[in-house]
Amino acid sequence: MIKITIVAGARPNFVKIAPLIHQIESRKSEGRELDFRLVHTGQHYDQKMSGDFFDQLTIPLPDVNLGGGGGTQAEQTASIMIAFEKELLDNRPDLVIVVGDVTSTLACSIAAKKLQIDVAHVEGGIRSGDLTMPEEINRMVTDSITDHFFTTSEIANTNLRNAGVSEDRIHFVGNTMIDTLLANQDRLIRPTGDIYDSLDSQRYLVMTMHRPANVDEGSRLKELIHTIASGVDNLPIIFPVHPRTAKILENMGIDYPNLYFSAPLSYLEFNYLVKYAKGVVTDSGGITEEASVMNVPCITLRDTTERAETIHLGTNELIGTDPDAVAAALERMMTGNWKQYKGIPLWDGGTSRRIIDVIEKLYESN
Repeated sequence: MIKITIVAGARPNFVKIAPLIHQIESRKSEGRELDFRLVHTGQHYDQKMSGDFFDQLTIPLPDVNLGGGGGTQAEQTASIMIAFEKELLDNRPDLVIVVGDVTSTLACSIAAKKLQIDVAHVEGGIRSGDLTMPEEINRMVTDSITDHFFTTSEIANTNLRNAGVSEDRIHFVGNTMIDTLLANQDRLIRPTGDIYDSLDSQRYLVMTMHRPANVDEGSRLKELIHTIASGVDNLPIIFPVHPRTAKILENMGIDYPNLYFSAPLSYLEFNYLVKYAKGVVTDSGGITEEASVMNVPCITLRDTTERAETIHLGTNELIGTDPDAVAAALERMMTGNWKQYKGIPLWDGGTSRRIIDVIEKLYESN
């Protein structure tokens, strides 16, 4: 019996683990010797940021919630490590699967390796080169102790090879986030409410911002929002506000007639909006992947990206935060002068199957 512990803590993690769980459950039903425990670290605890995902993506409720939300990054890391160590001592697996680049990824990798348990990193090897981003530190530390890397692109493979990782530990499988997206295209849900009732396809934009570099400094955030709200020919802009950003916006008095703030949306609702939008303006890496596969124009408000394949083969453009550059990109988006999705290798809906194939081959003698 291969025993796997799957770790999820933040919103993107749930999207990435869902197809892995479905694949394991399918094989278990066929009599295969596989079992898993789902550990929710509690890093995200807002209902829309995590709770709805279990229902919408048909993920079973977690076997345990470590309650690691809140506090500084160091406090959160410590809390998750302490709780996860106890979980592993009580329920020791053959393999711990971590996904993405959040605090939970880092904390649970360290705790597992301290107990001499193998770690597999789904989405291993991606790099932005920007050490001001906490996620980049999480990626680097996690990958420095990971046993097996499940990668999304040849760029990630090259990064790992350059770091001295041997070929037998690099498994190019594709992107589990795209497995989830493709599996749910027919299940997307139009959000309800006055904001959404009057939206016409291709006649609105979707915006998200949560990176500290964009939202922590009030003057920069105001300037970005002014540039965007003023540069889209009065098209409605739907801005589902991350809880972190909401706190900053509370007292800033930002008000544009075409800018609509909303609470965080569920997965199926948010991707409905993206699918039918004229374009997306974001500082999120994951959204650039989803927008690219749905062939929706995407502007990224960052100077670096860890997902370069979305630029080379997708619909994403790395614009930065200079108002003139943002305004010029918006003008091109409004006129339809934008590149089309070319197809990214192995982003085909079969990634989770390939991952579990590898795990069965590696651990079948256990």
